[in-house]
Amino acid sequence: VDMVKVRIQIGGAEGGSTNPIEVTKKLLREEGITGMYKGLSAGLTRQVFYTGARLGLYDYFMEAASVPGEKMPFWKTTACALTAGGIAAVIGNPADLSLIRMQADSMLPVADRRNYTGVGHAFSSIIKAEGVGGLFKGAVPTATRAMALNFGMLGFNSLAKDQLQAAGVTGAAQTFGASSIAGFFASFFSLPFDYVKTQVQRMKPDPVTGEMPFKGPIDCAMQQVKHGGITRLWTGFPTYYVRIAPHAMITLIAQEQVKKMWSTMGC
Repeated sequence: VDMVKVRIQIGGAEGGSTNPIEVTKKLLREEGITGMYKGLSAGLTRQVFYTGARLGLYDYFMEAASVPGEKMPFWKTTACALTAGGIAAVIGNPADLSLIRMQADSMLPVADRRNYTGVGHAFSSIIKAEGVGGLFKGAVPTATRAMALNFGMLGFNSLAKDQLQAAGVTGAAQTFGASSIAGFFASFFSLPFDYVKTQVQRMKPDPVTGEMPFKGPIDCAMQQVKHGGITRLWTGFPTYYVRIAPHAMITLIAQEQVKKMWSTMGC
């Protein structure tokens, strides 16, 4: 699903198909089933560092910001979610950059392909060609996207749980309902930043002029809106929602169960 999402975003920027079925059929026809899993090593590395950091940091910040006997205000929850997401995104940016490039590589002319064989090869190639700083290309839109994702996912999960509890909904229904709501808001708030992140991380200099297509994430966003309207930033929302919402729900439900397990163990 993530692979299709990236191809749709690239297609939207270049005037290609944004239909998930057509994109999937084309991908399978040209690259086979293995094409759906390009960048898997980078994706797994990203999840370990990024997801682990943003959930762990969020709990740490929430605990530090809490006042005994006082209900946590939404602005504090939001601040914790935004900070945790931004820091975690910078930590996971090298793997995220490698993932995007590996997923988009076969769409480039043969002569322009990077041909990374795995996340380790991607890291070493980027450092060799662009320096250590190259691993953090696109870190600003990546961090902004993560902050928006965390805000929608963790911030609204906490808010939805409070609202559902006030309505008398508790237990598994409360956990599932809150995570469902959080999944939608996580997708809605983060997609524009994810779209811009994809364009910035995959860009290459013009072979003739040597200039990059975008001066930065803001210029990229402005050009996309200029050519396709504000809705272009939400290109592929259904596919993105299918990618993000279940992941958010599973993560939040699993996190809730792990917390309960630690609590029963006295940790």
